[in-house]
Amino acid sequence: MKRQNIVQSFNSAIEGFIYVLKTQRNMRLHFLIAILALLLAVYLNLERLEILLLLVAICFVLLAEMLNTAIEISADLLGDSYNPMIRITKDIAAGCVLVASINAFVVGYLLFLSRPWKIRIETGIEKIGSSPWHITLLILIVVLFLVLLSKALLRRGAPLRGGMPSGHAAVAFSIWATISFLTANHLAIVLVFVLAFLVARSRLSGGVHTVREVVAGSALGILVPTLIFQILR
Repeated sequence: MKRQNIVQSFNSAIEGFIYVLKTQRNMRLHFLIAILALLLAVYLNLERLEILLLLVAICFVLLAEMLNTAIEISADLLGDSYNPMIRITKDIAAGCVLVASINAFVVGYLLFLSRPWKIRIETGIEKIGSSPWHITLLILIVVLFLVLLSKALLRRGAPLRGGMPSGHAAVAFSIWATISFLTANHLAIVLVFVLAFLVARSRLSGGVHTVREVVAGSALGILVPTLIFQILR
């Protein structure tokens, strides 16, 4: 097998994660619960150490589910005939997911139990909207998610190279749009726009993307921050 460079390795890793997310119902359920738990953690203003513990618990669950899927696929490749040892191997892998899920449940229960549960959506939006760091992180996550989702659905290009839309252009212009909303410094806004334009231009000159893909990525990068700032502010 030809040795992969670092970009190809990241592409393979992301494609593996997307494959598990697309094919495994339990993985989609765990991923949805993880997103909701993180949003709740931000709303309840958990301490950094508490959020770190929550992230570790979430990662254990997702890793266990991915390893379980890999083991099941590998076991199925050994043959169609029933083998007690293959069955035991699959059961052990499923047990890993169970242990990780129980651990995540206990961590979440202990972290959220002592918090006030008078949840108001308006208050949560105000907390996120009052922090430039939270807004920026939210925008980048949404942009990256939409880019990867589009590439997975359209099946064009690798996660980190090529395809519709251009992820580099989307991230670059989302950063420019975010800075435009957060600062009144016109020089900074212009300079960041020039950098975003150069990033998009480099994807064209390098033959990585077409004009349509770069324009789509740039539009996505501008649209997402605009919508999020309209909602949060």
